[in-house]
Amino acid sequence: MAAQITAPSTARSSAVMAAGTMVSRVLGLVRTSLLAVAIGSTAGVTDLFGVANVLPNFIYLLVAGGVFNAVLVPQIIKASKREDRGTEYVSRIMTLSLTFLAGIALVATLAAPLVVSLGTRLSGDELALATTFAYWLLPQIFFYGAYAVIGQILNANGRFGAYMWAPVVNNLVAIGGLVLFISLIGRETTEQFAPDTWTPTATLILAGSTTLGVVLQALVLLFPLKKLGLGLRPSFGLRGVGLGDTARVAKWTIITMLVGNGAYLVYTNVATIATEARPAFLAMNPPQQIAGQVNLETAAMLYIIPHSVIALSLATVLFNRMSHSFVEKNLDGVRETISRGLRVIGVATVFCAAVMVVLAGPIGMWFGGGSNASAAVQGQVLVLLAVSAPFLSATFLMNRAFYASEDAKTPMIMQIILAVLGISLALVAAALPADRIVFGLAVAYSIGNICAVVLSHIFLKRKLGYYGADRVFDVHVRLTVAALAAAAVGAAALAALGGYSADGFAWQSLISATVVLAVCGVLMTAVYLGMLRVLKVRELEELLKPVLAKFLRRA
Repeated sequence: MAAQITAPSTARSSAVMAAGTMVSRVLGLVRTSLLAVAIGSTAGVTDLFGVANVLPNFIYLLVAGGVFNAVLVPQIIKASKREDRGTEYVSRIMTLSLTFLAGIALVATLAAPLVVSLGTRLSGDELALATTFAYWLLPQIFFYGAYAVIGQILNANGRFGAYMWAPVVNNLVAIGGLVLFISLIGRETTEQFAPDTWTPTATLILAGSTTLGVVLQALVLLFPLKKLGLGLRPSFGLRGVGLGDTARVAKWTIITMLVGNGAYLVYTNVATIATEARPAFLAMNPPQQIAGQVNLETAAMLYIIPHSVIALSLATVLFNRMSHSFVEKNLDGVRETISRGLRVIGVATVFCAAVMVVLAGPIGMWFGGGSNASAAVQGQVLVLLAVSAPFLSATFLMNRAFYASEDAKTPMIMQIILAVLGISLALVAAALPADRIVFGLAVAYSIGNICAVVLSHIFLKRKLGYYGADRVFDVHVRLTVAALAAAAVGAAALAALGGYSADGFAWQSLISATVVLAVCGVLMTAVYLGMLRVLKVRELEELLKPVLAKFLRRA
C-alpha cells in the first residue's frame, strides 16, 4: 500500500515537530535580534564571534553529522525488529559515538588557535579574540553530537517531539545570556566594541551562555530516552550486532560531509575577506556598512525557517516511512511518499520565499542592531538567498530517499559535483570588491540549491524510475503563479508604506517595520490562498490537515 503522508500518525507527528520547530525558530529570531543589539550586525566584534560560533557545528557536521542524521535511523529501525528491540545495537552505537565525539571535542578545543587560523583570514587582535571565543565554544561539538544521536534514536522509535522541542531550551538560555550581557556590559550602539576593548567578563557571559544552551539542549533528551525502556548501558564491543552494515553506509556519508563542509569552509574563508576590510569602510566619511560573515549566517538562518518548520518536520517523518517501505520492498510507497511530500512542502516554501524577497527590508530591521544601514545590508543578503528556499527543501527530501535505502554513495557523488561548483563560485566571489563578496557568496548558495534539485532528480529517476516529477513540476508552476500575484500585492503595499524610501514609514523604527510586516504579510497570505483556490492546488489542504485536526480535537 502506498505511504500516505496524511495518515493520522504522520499528521500528528508532523504537527508536533512543526510546533516545536516553530517555537524554537521564533526564539532563535529573538536571540539573533538581541545579538545584533548586543554586538551589532556589521560591527568590529560581530564576525569574530560569528566565525567562532559556527566552528563547533561545522566540525561536528564535518566528522559525524551526516552519519547521525542520515544513516542511523534506517539501521536502528532494522535493529528494533530483533528480540531485544535493538538494545544491544543502540547501546554500542551510543557508546562508540559519544566516546568518539568526546575525543574530537577535546582535540579541537586544545587546537583552537590552529582551527581558527585555518578557517579564517584573520590576524592580530581579531585572530586573538576569535580564538578566545573558540576556546569557550568548541566543547559544544560533543553536545551537538549527543543531541543528534539521542534524537535519532528517539525518531527511529517514533518519538519525534522531544528532538524538535529541545532547541527551545537552548534558545531560552542564550536569550537570558544576551539580556544579561546588555544589562551588565552594554550594547554596540553605545559601547562601540572592538577587539582591543573587549573584556574577559564579556566573553564569559556571551560565549559561556551560548555553550550552556547547547549543553542543556542535549541533556534534556535523556528524559524521553529513558522512557523508551530500552535498558541502554555502556557497551564497547564492536562485533556481533550489525555495526558492519552501519560502517558500510557511514563511510560514504562521511566522505559526503567532508566534501560538503570543505566547500563551506571555503565560503567562510572567503567571507572573512570582507571582515578584514570592514575597518577601512567604517573609517570612510561617511562610514559605510558592508556585509560580512554574520550577515550571511543570519540570512541563512532566516531563509531556512520554512525548511526547518515545514519541510524538515515533515521530511523527518517521511524518512521513517521511506525506510520502512524499503525494508518491506514497497517501492510504490517510496515513490508516492516523495511525490506527495514534494508537492505539499512546496505550498509553504514557495510562498515563504516570496514573502522574504518582498519584505526583506522590514525583516532586516529586526537584525540591524538599531542601524538602518545595517538592516538594509542584511535585507539585501536575504533576498539573494530567499529565492532558492524551495529548492533547498526539495533537495533535502529527495536525498532522504537514498539514505532510506541505505544508499549513501549516490549522495556522495552528487555532493562532490555540487562542491566543485560551489567552490568555483566562491572563488569568483572572492575576486569581487570587498563590499560585494558576501553578496556574491549568497548568489553562489542559491545557484547551488537550484542545481542540487536538477541533479537529485536525475539520480532519483535512475533509482526509482517514474516518481511523479511531472505532477510535482505542475504543482510548483501553479504555486509560483500564486506567489507572484501575492508578491505583486505585497510590493505595492510596501511601497505605499514607504518601504522603498530611506525616510519612509517602514524604516522609522522597529515598531513601524513590524507594522509593515504584519500588514503586507496578511495581504500576501490572503492573495496567495485565494490564488491557490483559483488554481485548484489541493495540496494546501494536505499541508493544513495536521493543524486543522489538532484544532478540531481541542474544539
